[in-house]
This record gives sequence, C-alpha cells and structure tokens, in this order.
Amino acid sequence: MKVYVEVLVRYTAEGTVVPVSFMWEDGRRYQIERVKNVQRCASRKAGGCGIMYTCIVQGKETHLYFEDDSAGRWFLERKAS
Repeated sequence: MKVYVEVLVRYTAEGTVVPVSFMWEDGRRYQIERVKNVQRCASRKAGGCGIMYTCIVQGKETHLYFEDDSAGRWFLERKAS
C-alpha cells in the first residue's frame, strides 16, 4: 500500500533532486542519511511507477518513490503487518 509523504528536497546546481527528509503519516520526520541509488522503477508492493530513490534512513535501506505524473507526489511502501 502506498503512503504519500511530505518530502524536503535539495536541488543541486546541476538540477539534480536530492531528498533530504520525509514526514511519516504520524507526523514524525525522518532524515535521509544518504541516497545510494536512483532509478526509474515500478513499486512491486504498492503499485505505481516513477523514480525510486534507494535511501539510508536510521541505518536501514528504504525505497522512496517519486511519481513523475502530473501530480508529482512522493510515496513509501507500507510494510505488511
């Protein structure tokens, strides 16, 4: 399931988008320690496609997606409970 999140981004002088942090649905903000990889990809768990940012958050790998459609929203995949 997709969880749409607010994302703070930084733009480099070259125009590259670098996510810095995101706010989870409960209001907690998480800092992105680093971005390991960026690739066009589909979310196999939540559906949808766009640009997948493989990020390190609290020492763990997390996939943050940017839907590059007209809405241009960011989402994370909710973990199965």
